[in-house]
Amino acid sequence: MPENNTATRRAMRLGVAGPVGTGKSTLIATMCRALADELSIAVVTNDIYTDEDARLLRAAGVLPIERIHAVETGACPHTAIRDDITPNLLAVEDIEEEFAPLDLVIIESGGDNLTATFSPALVDAQIFCLDVAGGGDVARKGGPGIERADLLLVNKIDLAPYVGVDVERMVADARAARGGLPVLAMSQHDQHTIAAQAEWVRTILDDYRHGRHVPRDPGPMAPHFHAEGEEHGHSHADGEEHGHSHAEGEEHGHSHADGEEHGHSHARPGASLG
Repeated sequence: MPENNTATRRAMRLGVAGPVGTGKSTLIATMCRALADELSIAVVTNDIYTDEDARLLRAAGVLPIERIHAVETGACPHTAIRDDITPNLLAVEDIEEEFAPLDLVIIESGGDNLTATFSPALVDAQIFCLDVAGGGDVARKGGPGIERADLLLVNKIDLAPYVGVDVERMVADARAARGGLPVLAMSQHDQHTIAAQAEWVRTILDDYRHGRHVPRDPGPMAPHFHAEGEEHGHSHADGEEHGHSHAEGEEHGHSHADGEEHGHSHARPGASLG
């Protein structure tokens, strides 16, 4: 886990994850424009086979181009931000050494699904980004990023009238899923929401510098059950009663994790805050 030591003053590492097209790169550009005059910032982007996001940010002129590094993951985005973070960790350490002292390094994940989260060995805090065009019900679907990231961003709220989404309902659903963790509804065309997002960054950076913020692992998908699971012991978490387990399955050899006995394997590899 990254050190949280004010004596070293290592830059805070902030991850930005979320599905394809939710506006992660534009969000990072907006953050840089809002904060670059007061903070020393660098960015590491992730794409599978290109440096498209890095080129977008360089073209936007939000930072000196040499402060924007690209990682080509060559695999599913979550692999490089959670399972094998080595390429990202090396890129972050290189950019920190090159431009020290930095205040903030932003790490953008490639577009992934609702289960994608950063390892706390890579980032100190993370934002999970949704957008209204992805559907008003998506916040209710949950997942570790939605439920447990340090900030959930509901982006592109200016598009809500055109896609038939009730932003207040979507934000309320997000808050219910997050149990009090902050939610921000945002538009790149609304200065009030941009200011609120920048203030969130300032606050968590101050908490990090003074040892009040400890990196948390949003973790894998929380245990979940089919509606009828209680009666039949069909559990996606344990399945102790009937040995039908998606985790172990020792009794019947029907395992969705290993499946050694039967060869049946499922490889696992708001504008206000509140």
